[in-house]
Amino acid sequence: MPEEAGMDVVVARCAGLDVHRDTVVATVRWPGKRKNSRGQETRTYPTTQRGLAELSDWLLLEQVELVGMEATGIYWKPVFSVLEERFTCWLLNAQHMHNVPGRKTDVADSVWIAQLLEHGLVRPSFVPPREMRDLRDLTRSRTAVTQERARMIQRLEKVLQDAGIKLTSVASQAYSKSARAILDALVDGERDPKVLASLVKGRLRSKRERLEEALGHRFRVEHHGVLARRLLAHLDTLDAAITELDTEITRRLEPHQPMLDLLCTIPGVGPKTVQVLVAEIGLDMSIFPSSGHLASWAGICPGNNASGGKRRSGRTRPGSRWLKQALTEAAWGAARAKGTYLAAHHAQIRGRAGRYKAIGATRHDIIVAYWHIAHDRVPFRELGADWVSRRYSPEHRARRLIAQLEELGLSVTTKPAE
Repeated sequence: MPEEAGMDVVVARCAGLDVHRDTVVATVRWPGKRKNSRGQETRTYPTTQRGLAELSDWLLLEQVELVGMEATGIYWKPVFSVLEERFTCWLLNAQHMHNVPGRKTDVADSVWIAQLLEHGLVRPSFVPPREMRDLRDLTRSRTAVTQERARMIQRLEKVLQDAGIKLTSVASQAYSKSARAILDALVDGERDPKVLASLVKGRLRSKRERLEEALGHRFRVEHHGVLARRLLAHLDTLDAAITELDTEITRRLEPHQPMLDLLCTIPGVGPKTVQVLVAEIGLDMSIFPSSGHLASWAGICPGNNASGGKRRSGRTRPGSRWLKQALTEAAWGAARAKGTYLAAHHAQIRGRAGRYKAIGATRHDIIVAYWHIAHDRVPFRELGADWVSRRYSPEHRARRLIAQLEELGLSVTTKPAE
């Protein structure tokens, strides 16, 4: 940004950082000796702890008021963690900092970031407190391990199908206590379908005859047994990891348990989903002025793209995929609930717009409810499944239905029923 542009300087002393894996290029801007002039200096530091400490000392020596850096993968996190203790740090969206075409270097990028900061032309991205960032790492790790466990179960099902075992044709789940007992017996060399069927528990006992037929197999211990044994061992490791992560996440959220109980009053939102929502959003709603701001930040509301009087694509903006995944699971749960406002609203939208848009609307309802509960510290207020009939008067509904009939070319006359 040229100095001849005469733009107002909002931040007198600021620093722009261009962060990479091994180095960070820092440019500091300060008031010059002449009127309306600006001075600057650029230095490069390694991203080791020693290098970041030297960078922090230099910025403190230059009396920097604001530090801005671009969100580059995972590399910004150690830099942000070191500097946030001593400075006001802004994490900037790369899409908001497109430079003019021309030569592109690390030094030019750091200067550009500093110039945008000093003129107030960029806004910071939301970065949760360190406590929530640590919790976010745990919940995301648990989600990844859970997804890996689902993949292992699918691979185990492929091994069974290859051996001619049709367990899932009778049982509703591919992996359960009964399925594990059968698999352990197969790996140990048991071949009699009647003996295998006798190992089942619970409701599967009433399907003994069908199980005996489904468990007829050509399971070879020297081949299928090797694959199944390795997959079962991996599943045990994943189960232990999930249990350990659950315990640690619960321990860290114990001080916030009253708020978690309030959030669990939202239909479709269970304890694990609440943990993910808290880790991704946090509990300090003062950052978001309204529920609409939170929904926009999360990418759970329609986009706004209009030009020349024409409305273009209304695609949602990109948000945290971990947050969207948790909200989608909660929305499907809320849609299946009975006698609730969320289920009724979902059914209403699904009838005219399809189930996917209905799920999007239900996700929006849940995140709006999250903001109000966390902001006001109140439980979810259930409006009831009959909210439509209570929202609109009989006269309003009659006018709407008459208008729909008249659009079909029909003349309608109404009179009160006796």
